[in-house]
Order: sequence, then C-alpha cells, then structure tokens
Amino acid sequence: MSGEKALSKKGIMVCGHGSRDKDAEREFGLVAEGLKKRFPDMPVEYGFLEFSAPNIHMGLNALRDQGVEEIYAVPGMLFAATHAKNDIPSVLTTYEQDNEQVSVQYGAELGLHDAMIEAFQARIYESMGLDPQNPPENLYDTLLVVVGRGTSDTHANAEAAKLTRIVNENMGFGWADIVYSGVTYPSVGVGLEKLLKLGYKRVVVAPYFLFTGRLIKRIYGYVDHVAEQNPGVEFIKTPYLNDHEKVIDAFEIRVREILDGKQGDETLMGSFQRRLAAGEVEVHHHHAEYNPDAEHSHNHDHDHDHSHDHSHDHSHDHDHSHSHDHSHDHGHHHHHGHGHDHGHGHSHGVYKHIGHPLGPRTMIGEGICCCFMSQFPQEILDEEAERIALCKPEDALAHK
Repeated sequence: MSGEKALSKKGIMVCGHGSRDKDAEREFGLVAEGLKKRFPDMPVEYGFLEFSAPNIHMGLNALRDQGVEEIYAVPGMLFAATHAKNDIPSVLTTYEQDNEQVSVQYGAELGLHDAMIEAFQARIYESMGLDPQNPPENLYDTLLVVVGRGTSDTHANAEAAKLTRIVNENMGFGWADIVYSGVTYPSVGVGLEKLLKLGYKRVVVAPYFLFTGRLIKRIYGYVDHVAEQNPGVEFIKTPYLNDHEKVIDAFEIRVREILDGKQGDETLMGSFQRRLAAGEVEVHHHHAEYNPDAEHSHNHDHDHDHSHDHSHDHSHDHDHSHSHDHSHDHGHHHHHGHGHDHGHGHSHGVYKHIGHPLGPRTMIGEGICCCFMSQFPQEILDEEAERIALCKPEDALAHK
C-alpha cells in the first residue's frame, strides 16, 4: 500500500506553447493520452503558455487537486529555444513558490533523441510510399528539404541543421538541406527556389514539427505553389510528427530521466535558476498565459513563441497569421511608427540578420505581419514594398 500511496502523489505535466488552431490543441492532447498509457499509475495533465486552454497553471492545479505533491513537467517542444529555456521554467517556478505543498521537477526538450529521429524518418518513408521497416538502400535520385522552426535562438536553428545531416546520412538522399519557417534564413519559399536549381526531379519537403497549425498549413501552401510553377518535378509533402509512437517513446524517456535522476549536468531548470541568480532572466509572476475567461483584446492571429512583461507601442494594424519563436531581452520598450499593436506584453529577441535577402524580410509582402517587423529598418520596408509592386505575382515566390 505504501508504494501505491507514493505513486498517487506523483503526476506528469506536459507543457506546450499553444495555438489558435484547434486541430493543434486536439493533437497536443493526444500526447497526454499516449503518456497516460505509459504511466497508468500517474495522473497526466497538459497545458499551454498561450492561445489555448487549459493553460499551464490549470494543468498544474488539476494535478494538485488530485493530491499530487511531486510533479514531473516536460516541455512539449522539439528544441530548447526561448519558451523551453525561460518561459516554462518561469511559470513552474512561480507555481512552486505559490504552492509550497507541491514540488516541480522539469525535464528536457525532445531534441534529437534517437526516438525522434526514427519518428521523423518513418514519416518521410511513409510519405514516399516506402516501408520504414524495409527501406531502400539509398535515395540518391531524391532531394530532401527539411523545414525547421526558425527562431532567433542560434543553437535551436543549428539543431535543425544537425537533424538534416543525420537524416541524410541515415537515409541516403542525393542532397539534403534545411529551410526555416520563421525568424531566420533561408525562408521556405526562397529556399525551395534556390534548391530547385540543383535539378532534382523528386523533392521531399519534410517539416520537423510536432503538430499542425498555421505554419504547417503555410508550408504546404508554399509547396503547392512551387509545384504549380514546376510541373516537371514531383513534390512529396511529408506529414508532421504528431503522436507517432516513437514521439510518445521520446516523451516517456524524458519523464523517466527525471524519475531516475539521469538528466545530466545542467537541466533546463538548473540553467534558468543559474541565470535567474545572475540577473540574466526574470521570473514573470504575471506571465501572460492564456486566460479563457478574459480573451485578449488584440486581434492578431499567430502561433508564435515569445516572452513577456515588456511593453511595445506600435501603431499599425496587421493580422498575424504566422508563427515563430522569440528570444527575449528584458526591459525593452519599443516605439515604432510602423509598429503593430500587441495587446500582450513581450519582447522580440534582436535578430542580427533581420535584413538577410533570403530571410525574414521575404515575409513582408505576404499580406501578414512579420512579428519581427519592428526590427526592420525603414529602408528594408521600402525596398520590399517596391520589389512587390514591381514583381509579377508569378515571380514573387518569396512573397507567396
């Protein structure tokens, strides 16, 4: 009985970003369902930082209300960028401070664990109509284009590039490269345009994303557009990872690492606490988690990652229907004449390559607002406006 009692006091919390896309919310819930099957003796809850209910506090409260005293929290994110490094630890730290009867341990991001790589490769093989258990010796006649979640975090971008090389080595494509749907370069549209010059007649576009959302739909839209312009090339759209069994394996492994005390030298929470003590980050006691009882007053619709407790005074109106990931520099107050109205407080990590000709500037003409718009010098905005005005629609690939 004592063992059962001890188990009843432990619970698992899966922490996600959140999305305005209800399909993404539903799919995230499937991960929690998968983990419940792996840990039948522990309650499993999930929550989001923003846009979606339940928020993380709600999930933590649900565990507490079930008598859980020891919570094992894991980030439902592929790489350790701003949210996994700062925002989630901030929420968990605040919660632990406010609930002394509860202790919270925080696990690692999914990263490039072997299980994640296997899941990604399986999705690629399946999209090509091949058996992952009996793959061909090579795919030398095929170009692989991995789509990463572009962020302002250099190391997270590098992990996506590393993934591309690993998968190419394992599967034997003729060529493989990485493009990004977010705040780095090359962007999906211009990246595909450049890679088509290699001359491959079969191109696999594989987004390394956990769930659906506006980014995934935009990526597939890019591929459809490029395919229309290149009828002699076969384009294959690989499904995102979703709740592949290997993905659930990876989540289970991250939880068991906490249980077994095998997380390595410095955990994400350890890093956060070290930087907190050094004054490099702050605990956001009023973290802008989604509140279903108080809808945000702003109307932009985007699935992006950001930090909080900073004010922006922007004055133009753009509908945000894109996603990206921000680093954050605390205490910034931006005042831009071309700005957009953020009804929530957060800061955009300064991205030094904002003006790269193949990067974020290529999103300016999409009819949506790049959330790094406040960083663009006016001359870049003017250049892109002129370019869009002069281009024929069929030539403006980067803006489609």
